[in-house]
Amino acid sequence: MPINLPEINKPRVVIVGAGFAGLTLSRRLSQKDYQIVIIDRNNFHQFQPLLYQVAMSGIEPSSIAFPLRRLFRKRKNVHIRVAELESVAPGEKFIMTNEGRVNYDILVLATGVTTNFYGNDDIEKNTYSLKSVSDALFLRNAILSDLEKALTERDADKRKALIDLVVVGGGPTGVELAGSLAEMRKYILPKEYPELNPKEMEVHLIQSRDDLLHGMSEEASEKSRAFLKELEVDILTGVRVTGYDGHEITLNNGQNLYARKVIWAAGITGHRIEGIPDTSYAYGDRIKTNVFNQVFGCEDVYALGDNAYMEEGDYEGHPQVAQPAIQQARLLARNLNGHVKGKSFSPFHYKDLGSLATIGRNKAVADLPYWKTQGFVAWIIWLVVHLKSILGVRNKLLVLTNWIWSYITMDQGLRILIRHKTRKG
Repeated sequence: MPINLPEINKPRVVIVGAGFAGLTLSRRLSQKDYQIVIIDRNNFHQFQPLLYQVAMSGIEPSSIAFPLRRLFRKRKNVHIRVAELESVAPGEKFIMTNEGRVNYDILVLATGVTTNFYGNDDIEKNTYSLKSVSDALFLRNAILSDLEKALTERDADKRKALIDLVVVGGGPTGVELAGSLAEMRKYILPKEYPELNPKEMEVHLIQSRDDLLHGMSEEASEKSRAFLKELEVDILTGVRVTGYDGHEITLNNGQNLYARKVIWAAGITGHRIEGIPDTSYAYGDRIKTNVFNQVFGCEDVYALGDNAYMEEGDYEGHPQVAQPAIQQARLLARNLNGHVKGKSFSPFHYKDLGSLATIGRNKAVADLPYWKTQGFVAWIIWLVVHLKSILGVRNKLLVLTNWIWSYITMDQGLRILIRHKTRKG
C-alpha cells in the first residue's frame, strides 16, 4: 500500500537517508522545481563525529541530534517519513519500505554504512558499536552501570573485568574513544569513584595494522601514538581480534584479554539493497556510480556518501567521511537544479580539505592541505571545525558550554544512569 503523500505536478525526488549527504541535498534542491521526500528510520539528523562524546558523558545526546521537521518546517515541498528501506524497483520507479510503497521520479540512496564485524557472529553479538545516538547511550549506560557494580564486587579479577575497556580499531573513532576513556580514568574516577583504584583500570587499543590513523600522515600516526602512551593507553598494533564471548578476547598472537566491554570500531561496510543489481556493487558492498553519482545499471537512481563507490582522479572510492558526502550532495543538487533549465551535468571532483583527530585535552592531530600540525593548535582547529558543523544555534551553544565547563573543571556533569523500564505482565 502506498505511503500517504501529496501528488503534485513536480518531479518527486526520494532521498533515503538523512545523514550528511541526504541532508545537504535536501536543503539545496530547488523548492519550486521538485517535491522532496526524505525517508529515514529516525526523525532527526545525528552528528556522528561526536557520538563518542555522548558515550563518554561529555555532551548531551540532544545537542548532536537535530529534528528534521524543525529544519524543514518552512519548506512546503519537503515531506518526511519515518520508515526503513526494504527494496528498490528501478524499472518501475518505486521503493518499498516497512511502512509502504513510495513512487519516485529520481531516487537518491544516501543510506550510509554499517559496522563491519567481518562475519564473526560472536563479536557482533557481544561487542558495542558506535553508529547512532542509541548506540552511544547504550554504551554510556554500560560503562556507568559496570562502574557502580565494581564498587560492590569483592573479587579483584571480576572487578577488573568490570572496569577495564577494550577498543578495537585504530582509526579516528577508535583513537578518540581510547583517549577519552583514558581521560575519564585520569580525571573522573578519582573524584566520583574514590573507592576504585584508577591504576586497576586498563584501556586497551587493538589495531590490526601496524599504524594508527591509517590514511593520515606518518606524523599524525606517530604523534597520536605518543599522545595515547602519555595517557597510559595499552596499544596493540599488528594484532587482530579473532573472537570474543562477552568475557574473554582472543587475539591472533595467542594473547588473551578479559573485559566485559569491547567497543568495536574496526571497520565499516555497505549493505546490499534488494532490487539493486549485483553488478552495481563494488568492494565492500558500496554502490558503483559514475562521476555524476548515477548508479550503474539503474536509470534515475543516484548514490551519495559512504555507500557510493566512484572512481575519479586518484580515487578508487572516496574516503568514507563527511566531506566527500557533502561535496557530492552539493554537486548533485546543482546538477539537478540546472537540469530542469536544460543545463548539462558537471562531473564530480573531490577536494580534500584535510583530516583531523583528537586524542584528548590539548591533544589532536591535523593534516591540512598545505600544513600539518599536532598538539594544542590542532586541538583548537578540531574544536572550531566540529562546532561549526553542528546544526542549530542551540546545539552549538550546548556543546560549546559543555566543552568549556569540561576544560575548566576537568569534569563532566552528565553521568546519569537511566535504565529502561520493563512492563509488568
